[in-house]
Amino acid sequence: MKVNTVVTSLLFLPVIAIAQEKEVQDMSDPLAVYTQAGAGYTDKGLNFKVGRAYDTGSDTTAAMHLIEVKGLLGDTLGWSDSFIVDNSIDSLRYRHFSVNLENGRGSQIDVNYFFDPNAISQEHGDASWSFIQALPKMGPVNIYPLAGVGVAFGKDNLKEDGSFDDGFGYQGGYGLIGLYGKVAITDKFWLNYNPFYVHTLFGDDVYKDNAYGIAESGTLLHEFVVSYQFTPTFNVRYFANWNSNLDIGDGDHRIEFNYQL
Repeated sequence: MKVNTVVTSLLFLPVIAIAQEKEVQDMSDPLAVYTQAGAGYTDKGLNFKVGRAYDTGSDTTAAMHLIEVKGLLGDTLGWSDSFIVDNSIDSLRYRHFSVNLENGRGSQIDVNYFFDPNAISQEHGDASWSFIQALPKMGPVNIYPLAGVGVAFGKDNLKEDGSFDDGFGYQGGYGLIGLYGKVAITDKFWLNYNPFYVHTLFGDDVYKDNAYGIAESGTLLHEFVVSYQFTPTFNVRYFANWNSNLDIGDGDHRIEFNYQL
């Protein structure tokens, strides 16, 4: 069975540039806050997102809200052979970002809900808090370490006796550490590699032992991205996501178009 992809959504953190909202932001910077709209064509259907930067009331901080809808028309337009792919929405995501412009440190609240089953529930979600720190640039390379904690919940959760609860319930908590890595090939073309390790921290035994697949209490997540900036406000990006129990060929793939408003 494929590993639960709840926390892979954390790998898609948008960037936070150190500038005012009305200025054009550097869309390659994994720390940029800006108002944006985007759409993606994926192996599991269509994704859509919209983000809104807002005035925090401070000259030293910037912040935004972002909402995403994923997996529309997956059976018709996608190419995944997963048995759970259909034409309805796969998942919803809400994120809130903030960044301190003086020290290059950002934080994120991330809430996801998945309508498809995983190893321990018929539907599932998570809510997490994490922080990211920009390190000094090293030639064409930028590194942004990240760490966070979260809680998981689900609908019709598996119990230790093999039966299922009826309705929604809390499952447990997890921790994650990792980094965003960027290599600038040119000023318009760049690559990203973003590895993360996630592991359960507490909860019932079913969750702690099987959160990321049968008998899997943790997993190493990988994301590789190729990006090209057509104009200062428009880019195209290719994403590949996989993990320690799922090779890249069977992972998630998408092409995403993003426009800065």
